[in-house]
This record gives sequence, structure tokens and C-alpha cells, in this order.
Amino acid sequence: MSEPSLSTIMSERRQLINLAYRLLGSLADAEDVVQETYARWYTLSREQREAIDSPGGWLTTVASRICLDLLGSARVRRERYVGEWIPEPVPDGSEWLGGAVDPADRVTLDESVNIAFLVVLESMTPAERVAFILHDVFHYPFAEVAEIVGRTPAACRQLAYSARRRIRGSRTPATPARQTRLVRAFKRAWEARDIDALIGLLDPGATATGDGGGLVTAAPRPIEGGEHVARYLVDVIGRAPADMALLERTVNGQPGLVAQCDGATVAVYAFDVARGRITQIWAILNPDKLRRWTMC
Repeated sequence: MSEPSLSTIMSERRQLINLAYRLLGSLADAEDVVQETYARWYTLSREQREAIDSPGGWLTTVASRICLDLLGSARVRRERYVGEWIPEPVPDGSEWLGGAVDPADRVTLDESVNIAFLVVLESMTPAERVAFILHDVFHYPFAEVAEIVGRTPAACRQLAYSARRRIRGSRTPATPARQTRLVRAFKRAWEARDIDALIGLLDPGATATGDGGGLVTAAPRPIEGGEHVARYLVDVIGRAPADMALLERTVNGQPGLVAQCDGATVAVYAFDVARGRITQIWAILNPDKLRRWTMC
């Protein structure tokens, strides 16, 4: 068997980026995982590489195991994080820094990558998360998942089932058209500082969560209750710079908003919708998580 070509190996990069981002919720960490995965491939001898029947499978296994280790340490790191931690948002493919990013580094946007989905994944154990993503999203058989996670196939099946129940229990997704209408109406009401209109668009039990990472000001804890959220948002926009613009954008495959000042993205807003109202607002303000958003 001959050694796989460079193009064959590098063609797996996008798959690995997509996998690692869903597992970690951070594109920066996903890129580090992929770099480490390729580094391990090239530390193998030529004979070892030639003996691997499926280079793509080998790379996926290594990347998944690195992610599994990182997920354990991530819990410790996020306990030290200043304020609330929200997964890093990614823009629509056409908006990545004006299209300057290699397509292999872009994340494929689908239901398994929206912010609501990733937030639920954060509540899972590392093993649950890896088993669920590998099987339900990337369609790996439980026998292969078991080799990666270090459990039996039956145990992995149970992990994925438990994760699936959490996902189903947390979601009553709205149609894209309905979410677009709600987000657009929310934008108009917010810009007009119309508290009554905002309250009408928000679920009575709505929650708003901000992530500043200690680098910019954000609410230290989630704000709960539709009326409280509406009043807080009106206060926020009242203190915003005069040149701040709210733009409708796709955030992790869902209708969302982006706040820009002088052409620079300063916040990304993701939403969850149920029963015809907004139930969750996630405001990502940490500048380290906004580097891939357009500057125009």
C-alpha cells in the first residue's frame, strides 16, 4: 500500500474542523485540534502511514480523542472564566472576513451548530457529547465510537440516547421564516426603545445571557423574565455609541443580529424561539470570539 498523498490528507481538514467545532464550541480551539492532529500524522513513519487503511478515519479518531481530553479540561477553564461562557459564533460562509478565509476552515452551518444546540451540548459530559456528535451528526457506527471514547458500543449507545433526550427536551424550534420575522421585529423595537413592543416579542420567561469574557462589559449573570430583559436591553441601547448599527445576519445558521461601531463588529446576538416568542437571547461581546466577523 502506498503512502496517502498530501492532497488526500488535507482534504479531510474541513471535516475535522466541523467535528472539532461542534465538540468544543470554539473555532480557535478546533483549529488547534486540527493542527495537532496533522502534527501527529506526520510524526508517524512512512511505513506506519502506509499501513493505515483509512487515513480519514485515523485523523477523525485522533481529533476526537484530543477533543475528549480538552472537554475535560475545558470545564475547569470555564469555571475560571469571567462571567458567562457562550460558544463562539460563526458567520454565514459568505461573510467570513469578506471571503478571505480558506473554505476548508469554514464551518458547515446546519441545525447541529446553532447556538441553542451548542449550549445544550455544554451541559453534557465529555463522553456524552463525543458519542452523540460522532453518531448522530457524523453517522459513525457505535463500534467505531466505542474505540474513540473507550467504552463499549452498548455504553456509547446509551450515552448518545441520553444526549438525544436532552436535545429533544430543550428544543421546540421555530421555522426559519418565523424566526426571521421575530428577530426583525425585535430589531425594530429595540432600535425604537419600545419597551412594550419588546415585552410582546419576548416570552414571559425569556432569558438574556451576555459573554464579555472579562474583556468588555457584560451582565455578570443571566437576566431572567421578559420584562426585565426588555428594560435591560433598552438601557443597553441607550448607552450605546451614536454610530452603533444593528444588522440582520446569519448567526450559526440562524437569523440573528450583529452590532457594529465604525465598521467593527462589537457584538453578535443569537436567539432561540418557541411558541411564537423569543425565549433566549445570547449576546457574545468577547472580542476574542468576534475576530471572524466582517469588518464592513
